[in-house]
This record gives sequence, structure tokens and C-alpha cells, in this order.
Amino acid sequence: MRLLSITLLAALLGTAAEADALRDAALEVFKPLPSTVPAVKDNPVTPEKIELGKALFFDPRLSASGVFSCYSCHNLTTGGDDNMETSVGHGWQKGPRNAPTALNSVLNEAQFWDGRADDLKAQAKGPIQAGVEMANTPDNVVATLNSMPAYVTGFKAAFPDEADPVSFDNMARAIEAFEATLITPAPFDSFMNGDDNALSADARAGLQLFMDKGCSGCHSGVNVGGYGYYPFGLVEKPGADVLPIGDKGRFAVTATADDEYVFRAAPLRNIALTAPYFHSGKVWDLGVAVEIMAESQLGAALEPKETAQIVAFLDSLTGKMPEVTLPVLPAETATTPRPTSEVR
Repeated sequence: MRLLSITLLAALLGTAAEADALRDAALEVFKPLPSTVPAVKDNPVTPEKIELGKALFFDPRLSASGVFSCYSCHNLTTGGDDNMETSVGHGWQKGPRNAPTALNSVLNEAQFWDGRADDLKAQAKGPIQAGVEMANTPDNVVATLNSMPAYVTGFKAAFPDEADPVSFDNMARAIEAFEATLITPAPFDSFMNGDDNALSADARAGLQLFMDKGCSGCHSGVNVGGYGYYPFGLVEKPGADVLPIGDKGRFAVTATADDEYVFRAAPLRNIALTAPYFHSGKVWDLGVAVEIMAESQLGAALEPKETAQIVAFLDSLTGKMPEVTLPVLPAETATTPRPTSEVR
């Protein structure tokens, strides 16, 4: 019995030492999520701004048709996206790219697959004005908001130092403040903060493979991605079904030849919830997506067990959603602009 106890103790100490070594290596590459709402550049986050932003995030009247809201494409019950290849918008048009998750998006270096928006303030304005998404105009949005006394009161509370607080810019600031609260702590964060039991043996093996194979060369930092721009197909370009030849990625932003088929590294938190994958939304299986990335970016062919272990690690990035109470939106008035389904 004593020999068994000594053997068991040695095994436990060995497991703890292995976990410590893995954690130390991971902390060189990743960071756990912050324990509080992250600060946002040039936009102090206040309770009043968060509450206003939440209402705006859920309000379909920011769209010309009165049908589509931010929530339509960034459903907080399904991983912060819409689980479609590409989103459906105004006039039932389909957008050109897969909708990224809104969860933890405040931690990204830039927004959209091509990084064309520096922050969530800029991002919030884009879909509202895009003809295939919400198809509205800043003037019509402001008129809509000003037509509802409860919104006017909300903007005054959120932006108390401004003489005319109801503006398109402040709408975007309020949405950004709300989205900054959408942080999802995961088992991976518990492990990074010292809990050896937070990850399964397969997830720990997957984390080690993720670093050893080179996946973390692009998918690193607090959001396990969301930083840096890389060619899709660094070693071998995937087929046109996964990498459509007509979408040249960041090239559309920079007009630089070197940026053809370059995209921002996808953040991988909650990736198990956000199928289908890639900007094209053509891959529905996470294991297949992992294998495509290994082949196209690293020139590596994974063994089935390796794929399963990396997927187990990615599963550990699925976090706990913050509690979000659905807002009761202000009622329209006689001066609220009427919805239109016209495609412009």
C-alpha cells in the first residue's frame, strides 16, 4: 500500500510538473482574458453607454427595412455569429463573406476579415450603410433615433457633455461599449491562470501540438488570433471552393499586390460554436478546417489523432457567455421614418 501511495504521488507530481511546463510555454504565446471589461480607445465605457449600446445592437430599426439588426448576423445565442456561409441582408441579398463572431471582438487588432475597420466603432457603421446588409444612411438613422424620446434620453445619459448627443458617431460608440462587455472566459483561461484540471489530457496534448506545429505563429495573443495579416495558402493554396478567386482579401483595402488573398488571422475563441469556417464559410467541420490550415499554411499533414487533439484544445476555448438581458426597445412615433424594402 505504501509503495502504491508513493507511485501515485510521483505520478501526480509528474503530471503537475508537465502542466506547469506547458503553461509556461503557453504564457509565452497567449494571454488569459482580462477579468474586467477592456478599456476602449477614445471611448470610455460607462453603464449608461453599455445600456444604450445594447438596445442599439438589438434594434432592427437601424436598418432601412426594419428587419435586420446587429444581432441578426451576430446572434449571441449561437456563438456571436449567424452560422451561415454568408449572411442574408436587405432584400434577402447574400453578403460576400462569412460573418465573424462578435464575442471578444473588442480584443482584435482590427475588424472584418480584411481589417478595413480599425475598431468596433468603425465596424458598427459599416453594415448599417452596406447595401447588402442593413442598407441605411446616417441621416435616416439619426432621424429614427431622434423620433423616439426614450432614445434621446438614453443618448443624453450616455453622452452627458455633448449639446447634441444623438449622432451616428455616438451610436457607433455606444454599440462598441456594449460589445466590449461580450467577453467569454473559457477553460483555457482557467488553465492559464493555474488550474491544472481545467484542460483534459487531449486538450493539453492539442495545445502542445498547436504550438509545436506552428499554428500559434498566426493564432496567438489573448484572442488566440485576431492579430496580423497572412496569405491564405502560404504553402499551398486551397481550392477555389474554399478560397474563391474573386475575393482577394486585404488587397481591396491596400491595393498592394502583396496583399492579394491576405486576411487577418481569425480569432479562435468560441471557434467550436461558429461553423461554417473561413471567410468563404465553405467548411462546416472543425477538424476539416484544422487540416486545411495545416496543409495550406504549414505544409503539414496531420494524423487523425493529432487533428482530434487540436480540436480538443480548440473546444477548450469555448467560453461562458455574459448574461445579457433582452432590452425593451423604445416605441416608434408618428415621426419615425417608415421602413422600406427597396434595394438601392
